[in-house]
Amino acid sequence: MFTILVVEDDDNLRKLFCTVLNKNGYQTIDAKDGYEALDCMDKNYVDLLISDVMMPNMDGYELTRELRAAHYEIPILLITVKESFQDKQKGFLSGTDDYMVKPIDVNEMVLRVEALLRRAQIITERKLTIGSTILEYDTLTVFQNKLPILLPQKEFYLLYKLASYPNKIFTRQSIMDEIWGMDSESDERTVDVHVNRLRDRFKENQDFDIITVRGLGYKVVKKNV
Repeated sequence: MFTILVVEDDDNLRKLFCTVLNKNGYQTIDAKDGYEALDCMDKNYVDLLISDVMMPNMDGYELTRELRAAHYEIPILLITVKESFQDKQKGFLSGTDDYMVKPIDVNEMVLRVEALLRRAQIITERKLTIGSTILEYDTLTVFQNKLPILLPQKEFYLLYKLASYPNKIFTRQSIMDEIWGMDSESDERTVDVHVNRLRDRFKENQDFDIITVRGLGYKVVKKNV
């Protein structure tokens, strides 16, 4: 079970966030300000932090900077009434991973928590699971029903990128820039060739499809089995 630290000086909001998270299967710890939060972090293992920005004693920006300076790499979600670009920029520069503006939809908050935890797990374990398919980054290997398939480097990186964000569309150019490098002399048709090879390799896969979005690029879609 994941443990989430909720830092909020408003008693009603703090209780609401904790209640909603508990109902969605998370364990919660709560704090009223940044100093209490740091004390909680010293005494408990925390998987993710949700913090208000405007708090007495130590605000959310300061708390985030303190944690990053102390090399805490946990996902951080800041919640605030401040909605200007400058405020959001300040949040991201302090080290937050995501930002929500009040009044918030608690169901959306849960979705964002799930996404942040999934990305953190992918980064930490360097392994991605979709159904019975496992992509193991360090060995460039895909396991289907425990059977290994070693992929060429570029093919693996392409599949891993798409599968890390199901339903997100990646343009050919963005794929080229990240996997082949911005100085590559290859053109965007190279991406099409690699996608076709991946489709051929995984045409019997029951967990995902690689979909072409005409005029845009590609995305991975999970199959409903």
